[in-house]
Amino acid sequence: MIFPGCPPRPLHFRSIQVKKQNVLLRSFQTSLPVMAGYVVLGMGFGMVLRVKGFGLPWAFAMSLFIYAGSMQFVLANLLAGGASLLATAATTLLVNARHLFYGISMIDRYRESGKAKPYLIFALTDETYSLLSTDPRLIPTDPADRNRFYFLVSAMNHAYWILGSVLGSVLGGILPFDSTGIDFSLTALFITIVVDQWQHKSGRLPAVLGFAISIACLAVFGPDRFLIPAMLLILAAVYGIRGREMA
Repeated sequence: MIFPGCPPRPLHFRSIQVKKQNVLLRSFQTSLPVMAGYVVLGMGFGMVLRVKGFGLPWAFAMSLFIYAGSMQFVLANLLAGGASLLATAATTLLVNARHLFYGISMIDRYRESGKAKPYLIFALTDETYSLLSTDPRLIPTDPADRNRFYFLVSAMNHAYWILGSVLGSVLGGILPFDSTGIDFSLTALFITIVVDQWQHKSGRLPAVLGFAISIACLAVFGPDRFLIPAMLLILAAVYGIRGREMA
């Protein structure tokens, strides 16, 4: 019903609202697998940090400002052991060196992200990268909606990790907890994502190459030195098959 003196709201305004709601819903639905893992894994990190003697403020601040997943588990041990700043920086570079390689593939995707670009770069974790590069049908085609989708998925994943870390720190102060083996949890989550990609993508050559190269480098360089050579060779291999159909 239209009342006198009250002109109807323009249709295009309503359509914009619906589009924003659709992008928000799609972003949330896309991030659900990571939410299931990040809340639990974040709780593990919060508990480990509590065991090392660092309480809730540390868990919140590290997950908010560092947000480095497996590196945060390593950092908990470094802090507890009194490691130097130089040793911490070198360890961080080695553990997170993989971001240098798959981050390159996001340059074009994030090119038009505007003011959100620094945050998108900061929030690019393994799992976020997997979500944003798995199925092109999930990504909105409209540029504005696409950039909003990138931001929302990244921010939601970040929020899940912070929530889990805070909950874990609180529970760690209440419940007795044995942290043995908890550092494998992020590896388990990433294996799950890889398996899901394997089942839903027809182009499996990159995964086969990555697995084969990693095993070969592990055998040649050993468990402490294989990561960087493996990533360099994987990058070269992916560029070598760049012209083939990946989807």
